[in-house]
Amino acid sequence: MPQLLAIDTSSAWCSVALSLDYQAPRCRQEEVSAGASQRLLPWIAELLKSSDISLSSLDAIAVDIGPGAFTGVRLGIAAVQGLATAANLRVLPVTSLDALAAQVTKSDRYAKNNPAVFAVAIDARMDEIYWAKYQSFGANQLPTRIGEIHLAKPENMDLQDVQYLAGSAVAAYGSRLFVTRSLPEDACDTEITISALGVLACAQSMLRQGHSISVAELEPLYVRNKVALTTEEREIAFGKGDTL
Repeated sequence: MPQLLAIDTSSAWCSVALSLDYQAPRCRQEEVSAGASQRLLPWIAELLKSSDISLSSLDAIAVDIGPGAFTGVRLGIAAVQGLATAANLRVLPVTSLDALAAQVTKSDRYAKNNPAVFAVAIDARMDEIYWAKYQSFGANQLPTRIGEIHLAKPENMDLQDVQYLAGSAVAAYGSRLFVTRSLPEDACDTEITISALGVLACAQSMLRQGHSISVAELEPLYVRNKVALTTEEREIAFGKGDTL
């Protein structure tokens, strides 16, 4: 079993996980909003120290490259660039939705539904969502993404063949996701969040397949080119435009 450090700061949560030989992964995760920059490196140092392992002894470092919160994604990547360069380590870039999909398959609710095809969708702000579909192979094998990661209005999400839906977009947009097709309440997970454990699960598979990269190749995944609305665009989007 490879020795990997995994980092996720793509959302309001800060999360780090460490996989050592055949031990259960160690993880620290908290909802910190804007406080991830103060916690990330100390958490990593504490995790390595408590596990009695040095950074240079790791096989690689995995990081969530997005899509997600712009500042958070950049923070995680910058931290990994520094750590990997200092320890001369390879890097494993994991997309946020793939990490979330890996976590979904471990949940009790997912097991109860046992979907052949499921989707994950996260709030992209600006009245949009990031979403993707996955082919399921059960809890013991990573799901396979069907196609690309999409950016869309909630109403434009394609739920054809989808039997289960998870992610922050479900709570954020509710019925707007189900314009063309509905799902039972117990087939929707509104509580699951992206975690370094999901990043770690994807990274272990990537490393076995030889998909690590050099730190010089590490880049964030930008699905959206525009990261903020103008004041006028916000007013129009949320029904606050001038009535005159």
